[in-house]
Amino acid sequence: MNLQTKNKIITTFSLASMTDVIFLLLIFFMLTSSFVAPTALPVDLPKTESSQTVTPKVRVTITQKLEYFVNNQSIRPEEIEVKLYEALQKAQTRKIILYIDKSVQVEHLVTVANIANKLNAKIAIATDLKKPSTTE
Repeated sequence: MNLQTKNKIITTFSLASMTDVIFLLLIFFMLTSSFVAPTALPVDLPKTESSQTVTPKVRVTITQKLEYFVNNQSIRPEEIEVKLYEALQKAQTRKIILYIDKSVQVEHLVTVANIANKLNAKIAIATDLKKPSTTE
């Protein structure tokens, strides 16, 4: 009496499931990395002790070298009112977040604030959160 099974045990390893997992991880990281919006412009923001997170719709950046950017697009200072008007027309809310280097004179902040006021937009100044001091 010869008792043999018709099913043979497969001794090879299939990499198909491993490649599926790798591709899923790749897609996940590609999608999540596109949602991160880093500010690539070199601006040393002023420090504050408290902060409120705001989702910016229109982003104005003024660097230490007095370079102006609207939504990371370089512009000349005399174009700022026109570019802000165009950007606010496309935005869902009329909010402007101002990223201004702490070494820039207040005059430039006031100029952007006046333009925002003229365009009926609210303006907020971006800051870095101050680390609590540990004095003993």
